[in-house]
Amino acid sequence: MYRNNRIAVVVPAHNEERLIARVIQTTPELVDHILVIDDASSDNTAENAAAVGDVRVEVHRLDQNQGVGGAILAGHRRALELGADISVVMAGDAQMDPAFLPALLDPIVDGAAGFTKANRFYDATSFEGMPRHRIVGNIALSFLTKAASGYWNLFDPQNGYTAIHRTALERLPLDRIARRYEFENDLLINLNILRVRARDVPIPAVYGDEVSGMRLHKVAPRLLRALFRGFWHRIWWKYVLQSFSAVALLLFAGIGCVLFGLAVGVFVIINTLGEPVASPGTVLLAVAPILTGLHFLISALMLDIQEGNQ
Repeated sequence: MYRNNRIAVVVPAHNEERLIARVIQTTPELVDHILVIDDASSDNTAENAAAVGDVRVEVHRLDQNQGVGGAILAGHRRALELGADISVVMAGDAQMDPAFLPALLDPIVDGAAGFTKANRFYDATSFEGMPRHRIVGNIALSFLTKAASGYWNLFDPQNGYTAIHRTALERLPLDRIARRYEFENDLLINLNILRVRARDVPIPAVYGDEVSGMRLHKVAPRLLRALFRGFWHRIWWKYVLQSFSAVALLLFAGIGCVLFGLAVGVFVIINTLGEPVASPGTVLLAVAPILTGLHFLISALMLDIQEGNQ
């Protein structure tokens, strides 16, 4: 128990036989359940986890590989069945320092958030030693995820060291959340639709001799598609169906004005390539809607940022 809350730690693991025992052995005593989800590993991940002999450990082996998201969701479901108040995710590769677990739990226990996640990039030294292309990629992905999810106060979206309260977990459409590398991004989108308060917690990553299975050239297009779909999914559910808010009105009006202005502008350019000269009024008919539309879009963005930071 931690401050009268039952804690479950979900450990998604795929071929982590070398590190899974370390993850279990370093899990603090405040944790009530350690749920190791063996995602159809081809090595001895499940056996090594069980061999630790910790009475808190449950090992669940998935018959088919579900991806990191599928394994996490399976663990969250089991945590709910066990009556856990807070479900935490700690990867099976020992990259997540268990000493910072209370920092993730405190905002939830205090009622300040329903979901917390670690942020590795919290000061000027966080990017030291990281290749420039990875820095640019992390910043770009974080910005796109902010726009898609509406959580403009969060950074480092692919960080899987998270904690969530059961009241938020019970409301999530677990069967509809992405299972693969886009899991964290899709989870944030669905949490924002439910208006769950989320908070970043500064926590350094622990880098060791683990090997990443991510192939950026394959993952990036899928992530971009997921973020694009997720953005419109969030806008539709949160700002149209739940309550037709000013965000939706300004967004759709802004897009309409910009498209109308661009269409008029193209028409004017095509018809004034020769001798005819466009009149000031014709030019204004193209420029004014574009400027008005941009103003509407910026206003919608500001309202969305205010909503996400509440």
